[in-house]
Order: sequence, then C-alpha cells, then structure tokens
Amino acid sequence: MKLLLGATVLLSGCTVGPNFERPKVETASTYGSQPQDVASRTYGGEVDTRWWTSFGDPELTALVDRLAKQNLDLQQAAERIGQSRAQRTIAASQGLPHIDGDAKYTRKRQSANGEASLEEPVPGAPLEYDLYQPQLQASWELDLFGKVRRTVEAANARTEAAIEARNGIALSAIAELAQDYMQLRQLQTQEAVLRRNLAAADDRVALTRNRFANGVATTLDVAQAEAESAAIAQSMPDLRNREAAMANAIALLLAEPPRALTDELGRPATQPLVPPAVPVGLPGELMRRRPDIRQAEAQLHAATAETGVAVASFFPSINLMGNFGFESLGLGSLFNWSSRAFAVGPTISLPFFEGGRLKGNLELRKSEQREAAIAYHSAVLAAWHDVDNALTAYAEAQHGGQAAAATLAADRRALAAAEDRQRQGIATMLDVVTAQQAVYRAEDTVTQSQGQIEVSLVTLYKALGGGWEMAS
Repeated sequence: MKLLLGATVLLSGCTVGPNFERPKVETASTYGSQPQDVASRTYGGEVDTRWWTSFGDPELTALVDRLAKQNLDLQQAAERIGQSRAQRTIAASQGLPHIDGDAKYTRKRQSANGEASLEEPVPGAPLEYDLYQPQLQASWELDLFGKVRRTVEAANARTEAAIEARNGIALSAIAELAQDYMQLRQLQTQEAVLRRNLAAADDRVALTRNRFANGVATTLDVAQAEAESAAIAQSMPDLRNREAAMANAIALLLAEPPRALTDELGRPATQPLVPPAVPVGLPGELMRRRPDIRQAEAQLHAATAETGVAVASFFPSINLMGNFGFESLGLGSLFNWSSRAFAVGPTISLPFFEGGRLKGNLELRKSEQREAAIAYHSAVLAAWHDVDNALTAYAEAQHGGQAAAATLAADRRALAAAEDRQRQGIATMLDVVTAQQAVYRAEDTVTQSQGQIEVSLVTLYKALGGGWEMAS
C-alpha cells in the first residue's frame, strides 16, 4: 500500500509557480447621487440583460435578435473561440502518453571486406538478406512539476479571454445597432416635422400671394414667404441622405447588402420612449458583468500560468520511453514470439546551462504577469469612469430635453400671437416668418434632444455591461 501511494504521489507531482488569485480592487458602494428632477431616473437595481426591450419597440427587439445570428464580427469571434479550444487540446496532449507505430522493410547487403569480416558469421549466413521490423513506440513525459498542467491552465484562460472578447463584440454591436436605430427614428421624426413646417410655409405663400392680389400685402411680404418655404425645403435632401446611411449601417451589422432594409425601416415610426426607471446596479458588480474586465482577468490568469510554466522549466523533466516489436529476416517467422524485440527505460533531462535563456524567459513572463495585472486594474477603473460619465450624460440629456420642450411651447405662443397681429394688420409677414422659423428650430431641437436622450441611455447600458448574454 505504501509503495502504491508513493508511486501515485510521484506521478501526480507538484505544481510549481504562482497560483492565480483574482485581484482585489476597491470600489465605491454606490454611484454618485443622481438627479431626481428627470422623467427617467436611475436606481441601484439589477441591470436588465435585455435592456433594448425596455424601449417598447418590437422592431428594435427583432433587429437585435437577428443580430445575434447574422453579425459577421460575432461569427469571426466564435471561430477564434474554437481556435483557442483547439490550442487547449494540443496543450493537454503533452501530458498524455504518445504511442506511434511503424513497420520497416530493408533489403541489405554487408560487405565481405567490411565490418562483417571482423565477426565470425553463422555458418551459411548470407551477406545479403531482407529485414522486417514492425514495432510500437511509446513515450510519456511525467508532469512532476506541473509544466504541462500550467500550460493547460494558460490555454483554458486564453479560451475564457476569447469568449469574453466575443461577449465584448456582442455588447458593442448591440449598442451600435440600437444607437443607429434611435438616430434613424430621430431623422424620420425630423423629416416629419420638416414636412409639416414646409406645408405651413407653402400655405403662407399662397395666402400672401392672395393678399398681394387684393392689395393688402406687398411684394416684400411675398418674397419673404417664398424664401421661408425654400429654406425649409433645402434641408430635406440632407435628412434623406442621413436616413439612408443609418439604414445601411444597420444592414451592415446584420450582414445584409445595401438598401436591404429600405422597405422594413423606411416606413416612418415614432421615436422610442425611454423607461421611467433604469436599474444600474452597484460599482462592485461591474467586474463580473463587463466583458472587457472579465477578458482582462482571463488574460491575467493566462499570464500567471505562463509564469508557472517558466518556473517549471528549471526543474528536471522525465520521459518514460519504450518500444516493442518484431524483427526477422523472413516473413514466415516475423511474428514468432522468439522474434520479439523491446526496449524500455526512463530519460532524465537536467537543464545545467542554458546561457541565461531560462532566467530571461522567467523574467519576461513575470513582467507580462505584472503588465496584465495593471491592465486589469485599468479596465476596472475605466469601466467605473464610463458608467459615471454615462450617468451624467443621461441626466443632462434629459435636462436639455426639458429646456427644449419649454422653448418650443414659448415659441408656439409667440407664433400664434404674431399670426393674430398680422391678421389685424399690426405685424408684418416678416414677423410671422421669424416666429415660424423659431418654432421650426425648436421642434427640430426637441426631436434631436429626444434622440440624444435615447442614445445616452444606450451608452449607459453599454457602460453597465449588460446584454452580451444574448449572443453567448
């Protein structure tokens, strides 16, 4: 029993080098105080992993579902995960026995005046003969100091890093699609506002011309009304161009050709509304939710394991070698038991002098490990800043939207007053045109402000790190 236990310990060996431990990073218990005077407030609840559904837009939800299946960047990332897993299989094979088989046939003739003349030949033995040698060869490197185990550990960590890289790509692609969609709906709303104002401007042109025909208005009034209509119409081509670009950007994310989504997305729709409450979690949860932090952690794990591989290189390596086969001068007796031949024994390799290679390699791995630790801390700090900046941007975008709405209400009252005064002959058409232009600018600003609120919320969701689960 003691002998068996000793053999087990010998074969299992030990694992040298540092063991990986997740770095401890100090974070605040909560995010900074958020304003309460906004329509959509943030709170410390669990982050929604399907946050795009909170906008209540079925088209956006359908597009994200298609993204998980069609996006080419995600498909490339999936291939890189497969490559990492294959590398892990290769690394693990180093710790397993290797068995190869071969069979040799040789037609030989020995020189009568060569080495054969120094030996006493068996009577009747020919100098020319056939030699048959089928055999199996086996080798097994005993992982006594954990070099192979550390190599496999590093390969596993690199696979995790590849998975998290894919998750990061998924999160970025979802956020990009959502932002493109929000901007597309914003542009369509801007176009609708533009068309309403253009129709109103055309009505004023017709009214002014009629008043001019009746001697009530002047040529200046007509020119001003026509100039206003032309100025509004001038903005239409740019809006259409930007709408087409946004639709194509979404199509590219879905691996569709240009204009493939024209019919689907070309029909104008209202801008999505932000939810009244947005859960943002706690700062400490970012480390388990953000793919970039998880990837940095996996890369640190891989670098730590590679340091262990470098440490194990200083220790002896033991290989168990053996072969078994048959050897005969004729096929008839080839597989007779008396034709068997074998060899077995260990090979021990000791690194006595490597010219500083092992020491340099160890220092290199330690430096890479320290660099990976710094990168991890940097990723955590950057994530914290991202969320804080996004929270501020979301709140301020809502403040901007409130100010824009108040401005629009005031400009509409001013327009109504100008039109009433113009009908009474107190104000000129220029006063009406000026008031109408102010209303148009205010309506356009409100639309853009709503789009900015939506985009800011998407940026916040991206910073919080939720949503990549749909592509895993």
